Amino acid sequence: MTDTEGQDQSGDQLQEPNPLAPHCVIAVPVRNELDRIGACLHALAVQEEIEPEALGIVLFLNNCTDGTAEAVAELTPVLRVQVRVIEREFAGAHAGWARREAMEAAAAWLDESLDEETALEGVILTTDADSRVPPDWVARNLAALAQGADAVAGTIALDAAEAACLPEALHARGRLEGAYEAALIAIEAQIDPVAHDPWPRHATRSGATLAVRLSAYRAAGGMPAILLGEDRAFVAALLAADARVRHAPDIVVVTSGRLDGRAPGGAADTMRRRCEVPEGPCDPRLEPLWRALFRFAWQRRLRRLHAAGRLDRTGLWAPWLQIGADAARRIAALPTLGARLAAIKAESPLLSARPLSPSALPRHIRGAQVLLAGLQYGARALRILRGLSPRKPRPTLGQASEPAGHA
Repeated sequence: MTDTEGQDQSGDQLQEPNPLAPHCVIAVPVRNELDRIGACLHALAVQEEIEPEALGIVLFLNNCTDGTAEAVAELTPVLRVQVRVIEREFAGAHAGWARREAMEAAAAWLDESLDEETALEGVILTTDADSRVPPDWVARNLAALAQGADAVAGTIALDAAEAACLPEALHARGRLEGAYEAALIAIEAQIDPVAHDPWPRHATRSGATLAVRLSAYRAAGGMPAILLGEDRAFVAALLAADARVRHAPDIVVVTSGRLDGRAPGGAADTMRRRCEVPEGPCDPRLEPLWRALFRFAWQRRLRRLHAAGRLDRTGLWAPWLQIGADAARRIAALPTLGARLAAIKAESPLLSARPLSPSALPRHIRGAQVLLAGLQYGARALRILRGLSPRKPRPTLGQASEPAGHA
């Protein structure tokens, strides 16, 4: 591996402290993105509602052979924000490794620029070199964090021009999957609501749009340097550490709809595989409705047992989930609710993923929509009944309540 990192846009060595102190740093892994890196950078550099000196960008160029590095060298001097460029060649490079390296460099920048306490409140954001963020992307992420979240997952939309070139069958399947996922999310919000991640929300966990406080990033162990699915694994690690993750539906990033992606096993490979095998299984979270309901109900029960301090009493839940006594005791000894929930899901055969086939989606969508309508109607009726229930009048100021039984 060779490491040629060393300069920001002013030509200073990377190791030297920068007189400006960004409190938000965007980490972008880049590999052979000559045609797209310009649009990505320009979108990042025109962020609204944040001062240019408060924002930094780390470009982690790994194994680029198509002129991307030269294009970046021309682009960065004219941008109004600070940019640090790291170039590496590494035979074992993959998407998860590249994103971790980029985010670790972002974390190091916050550490060197800010004092220890302020740095932990700094924010790392990440996106992809083939994506274009909206002008208020940083502002919306910061707003979600200011409302109490530790991390924010946005959602994505395919580039319209590239999406138009994809087969209609792929779009049709996407619409079905989207409809079922939306219904499941709404049902889950009715059965197992989460205060810091209220409905409307989504279930996307994409490296194209993530934001995290540095303190939460460190608590979760950083971005996993794994071959595939590092973004989903990172959010899972955050949840296991009891970080408050907000799935914000108002944060939408446009990403590539190409079928020749740079990361083996990534989104492009998934779309291409679905074109080749239309009846391939859906995403694991698109499970049969009855299994989803079982999962949501048990999530709710386990949260309540935890809140009551009774999750250590494994006999209350382990036998019902077909989890043995030894495994249950190991799970009960875990330090956080998030870690316990993840371990229970992994251990119980009743909670294992069983994704649907595309042909089964229409009937499960119908069932989910009927159930959701019933849950929403029931919730509205309950609110009305609570509003009609008689309440004892409160004494006015200076008026003492009479003791019970006084004539």
